[in-house]
Amino acid sequence: MKIKNLSGLKTFLFDNKTTRQTIFKNSVWLGLAEIINKVLIFVLFIYVARILGATEYGKFNFAIAVMYLFSILPGFVSPEIVTRELSQDKDKEKEYSDILSLKVLLGLGGTALLIISSFFLTSDPVVRKVIWILALYNLFGAPIDILHAFFRARQRMEYESAIKILDAVLSVAFVFFVIFKFPSIVNLSYAYLAESFVLLVVVVIFFHFKIHRLSFSWDRKIWEKIFSLSWPMALVVLITTAYNQTDSVIMGYLGQMTENGWYNAALRITKLTLVPVALLSHSFFPVLSKFYREKENLQKIWDFQTKIMIILALPLVAGGVLTAPKIINLFYGQVYAPAALAFQILIFMVGIAFLYDTCRQALIITHQQKKLFWAVLAGAVVNVILNLILIPRFSLYGAAWSSVIANLIILFLLVGFVIKFTTVRPLNSDILLSFLVSGVASGLMYLAISWTVFAQLNVIFLILIAIVVYFGSLFVLRPFLKLNYAQIKI
Repeated sequence: MKIKNLSGLKTFLFDNKTTRQTIFKNSVWLGLAEIINKVLIFVLFIYVARILGATEYGKFNFAIAVMYLFSILPGFVSPEIVTRELSQDKDKEKEYSDILSLKVLLGLGGTALLIISSFFLTSDPVVRKVIWILALYNLFGAPIDILHAFFRARQRMEYESAIKILDAVLSVAFVFFVIFKFPSIVNLSYAYLAESFVLLVVVVIFFHFKIHRLSFSWDRKIWEKIFSLSWPMALVVLITTAYNQTDSVIMGYLGQMTENGWYNAALRITKLTLVPVALLSHSFFPVLSKFYREKENLQKIWDFQTKIMIILALPLVAGGVLTAPKIINLFYGQVYAPAALAFQILIFMVGIAFLYDTCRQALIITHQQKKLFWAVLAGAVVNVILNLILIPRFSLYGAAWSSVIANLIILFLLVGFVIKFTTVRPLNSDILLSFLVSGVASGLMYLAISWTVFAQLNVIFLILIAIVVYFGSLFVLRPFLKLNYAQIKI
């Protein structure tokens, strides 16, 4: 679709005309939202970490980890499954009120479970109070996930983008006010609670009057159906949360609050680097779902997305390892210097996450989410065992290595399951060639920025040089990538 004027630009950004245009439109909106949301939240947490200090920052992240680890019940209404069902059969939109009602009910149950669990995990009354406040914060956020699922099913990601941007702006406004005027982890948690309540009210009003009329409905058969479809994904989310949060929970339980602060400082940066994964995943998922019965088109779209993941993952790992000390010092200062090694380890986890996300999607769209559950379960079990062994001895560095090994196991299992149970062929020659080309370009980039002349530069200039060298190398090697989206005839 060619954009000739402002009217054409408006059509491109707000209308779904063709499959290709819809993917790019959704990518633009989700990209805008993810960048604004993640950058604003990242900047926010930089100030929180600096003002609170490593120990108090560690306590707050311990409370957040507990919140995510024990808020499991709402996940039994999976947003991805809801997106899949609504996108494959629009008539199922009439069941939406029942789905939303089940999500709210499970959210209430999850809040109660979290509050009860807090008594067994910490004897610190301040930390326990923070957990209670964050439980309510999480309750207000649960329905919004299902509203996003509706937007994705209709491929109207511009609405999801607006909500995420509003979420980030409100968070910055509330939290900055509190952290500068009344700095404490309790007041910080109150700021998050207030922000989530305001966001929920605004989003529900907009959705009800502009998108789809909301109501509560209690059809047991629909509940049983959505539960039966969602439980494998819900357990995947639970297990994924377990291996993402167990490290912080164990460090907090062992009293390693300062080390937990260092660890989460490094982890916060790695989460920012995962923005492209979420962007591409949300943009391609509805289209992959739409064409999951068409073997040739599915393979072409999947290959295209996977090549992009490879192109982004390899230089990110290479550059992250080399520049980690400078990055940590830039954002947090020397007091967080021990976080640099943790970041160097965790950046490998980021690269692995880039690589296995398309395999995860392939299993979901082909109704093989139970296989995804077993892969994630294996990784989670290994992660928990390694955390229990390594954290008492190596603290945050043991936690980081546990995460890398667990994600590597998940990658191998997902690739194997995709080969065996789907029509997608993940290890085809185009994908392997993309690895080789990106690896060569990443190697050239690594050599360039490690050169003595450049190595002493400020990290910002170093990153700019890395980008120029890497994408310049890719430009020279582009005939081998076969990254031509126009070849996908859909």
